[in-house]
Amino acid sequence: MIKSTTDSLQIIAALVTASVLTASCSGSREDVRVSFCKSLVTTQVESPSSVRWTGVETQPRGHSGLSVVLGFEADGVGRSRQATCHYRYNAVEDTALTLSDPLSVYSTSPETMTIDGESLSRPALARAVKQAMISQGKAMIDRAEQGIEDAAAMARDRLGSGDGN
Repeated sequence: MIKSTTDSLQIIAALVTASVLTASCSGSREDVRVSFCKSLVTTQVESPSSVRWTGVETQPRGHSGLSVVLGFEADGVGRSRQATCHYRYNAVEDTALTLSDPLSVYSTSPETMTIDGESLSRPALARAVKQAMISQGKAMIDRAEQGIEDAAAMARDRLGSGDGN
């Protein structure tokens, strides 16, 4: 009985750890700069859940920086809109990472942003960055909580089944 309990506790610990680690990753293959620019856009529209992405383009310009151009529709209005986030070049030298992921040479927070040709002021961009980071943090915590709940339910089912395997 003690061996079975120890094994069960190890299984529970492994499931919880795996769930938390899995939940903390977004699972998206999208570059972090594109994802963050999208998050910034959602802070600037009246109804963030209404945003529908219609296009994504990354425009790396070497030491001159990177532009992420997003096409979108929002707030139930069918007109096309455009947001552009400009990221500063941020690499000292080429590394294996920068050679395998060319966008990694750019900072992860934009230095400027425009929506429909209108530039956000520095304070407005700072507020948008803060809101986007808070939203992303809350989403990560929600995914972790769900992962823990799923792992606990799986462990309860496994312990309750009595088969021990």
